[in-house]
Amino acid sequence: MHLPDLEIAKKREKKENKYIELKEKYPKVFTGKKYFLRTYGCQMNVHDSEAISNYLEVLGFKKTDEIEQADIIVLNTCAIRENAKDKVTGFLGKCHYLKKNHPNVKIVIAGCMSEQPDVIKEIMNKHKYIDIVIGTHNLHELPKLLIESFDKQTIEVYSESDEVIEGIKYKRDSKITAWVNIMYGCDKFCTYCIVPYTRGRERSRKLESIIKEVEDLKNKGYKEVTLLGQNVNAYGKDIGESFSHLLECVAKTNIERIRFVTSHPWNFTDEMIDVISKYKNIMPYIHLPLQSGSNNILKRMNRRYTKEEYFELFKKMKEKIPNVSITTDIIVGFPGESEDDFNETLDMVKKCEFDGAYTFIYSPREGTPAAKMEDNTPMKVKEERLYKLNELVNYYSNLSNNKLLNKVVEVLILDKSEKDKDKLYGYTDTMKLVNVKGDKNIIGKIVKVKITEAKSFSLDGEYVKEEIAN
Repeated sequence: MHLPDLEIAKKREKKENKYIELKEKYPKVFTGKKYFLRTYGCQMNVHDSEAISNYLEVLGFKKTDEIEQADIIVLNTCAIRENAKDKVTGFLGKCHYLKKNHPNVKIVIAGCMSEQPDVIKEIMNKHKYIDIVIGTHNLHELPKLLIESFDKQTIEVYSESDEVIEGIKYKRDSKITAWVNIMYGCDKFCTYCIVPYTRGRERSRKLESIIKEVEDLKNKGYKEVTLLGQNVNAYGKDIGESFSHLLECVAKTNIERIRFVTSHPWNFTDEMIDVISKYKNIMPYIHLPLQSGSNNILKRMNRRYTKEEYFELFKKMKEKIPNVSITTDIIVGFPGESEDDFNETLDMVKKCEFDGAYTFIYSPREGTPAAKMEDNTPMKVKEERLYKLNELVNYYSNLSNNKLLNKVVEVLILDKSEKDKDKLYGYTDTMKLVNVKGDKNIIGKIVKVKITEAKSFSLDGEYVKEEIAN
């Protein structure tokens, strides 16, 4: 370990010890009060909200789904696209109305929006009814802020890009599946992306701490963990580790299912592919963002790979990982995207036949290089391209799902279906959603299901009672 790395490690340990000490002193000063929490954005935000819930409940708050009953309202925000910000802004109108009628209600803004200087300035000038603004790097300070600053507007946003705090506790949303953060931040600086500016540089958790967390989850009966990072396969480069080694160590805990998101093609190594293909408890599902099928646009995006390199990686996964399912992200209407560029993206979708894709119209984010690029493509054209892309994506998704028709697959049953009270839902090893006819006593189990109907976005099936996987 080099001297700078040693200094970083000591600083992390100091912060970690401070956090543990602070936890032990949290008083239940808000017993009897209720909190309302709304989450926007990615899996990282969902997992951060589990930490926020734990902080609040340690202080004595109880969760409510009725915002009118809340003593504190927390919005864990997203800044990745403009519509995410618009949703938060729209919901703040309701919060402001509640605040006028109930002045003692406290409003907290957390998440990526809170890391943007223009948002902070707007809150200070136009949204003075917001009580606390807290950044993604210092969520662990929330209990302290609530205790010490509950009677005034407090903005606590800072970026210590070498900071990783271990031992964080979570109020997990599920007792079956769990998120496990393995790293934070991103160093890729794609020209359209705000994440490196809101989440900071890439920094990894200690391998032994991650393994301990997974083992604890396994001992508590969890069936599945998802290793989580903004750029998950870049894990370890700052601490002399590698994601392939971590993945193998997690597999050896023998927890029944392991997933990971999100991967960057640039960091996806042959060693990773070998480990995935070697262990049956590493699910054969990979989310591998393409973003564009045009080398011209990929270069403008600063994605650091060509479409040819992406396809070679894609083929290698298909050849080496049995029954692998690959999904992707695609942006249309990026500044400078011509009709030819878009057609190249369609060609890549046809070559790869993705199992699914998250598709978006490009949304400029203030502070990113792409926001300054000239963009002459009318919105109507972008919308037409998105529609055309989605038609193709849905065709291949439906084709992939139809291959499972009348087959028996293993499904981890998670809960009752919200849309049909007579059905349960769960996921295959390849991350396909299945709605299942079956008794609720199979919730939390991996069971055999015969697929009876295939749709573009989900499958229907019947529980095969005599064949229980575990």
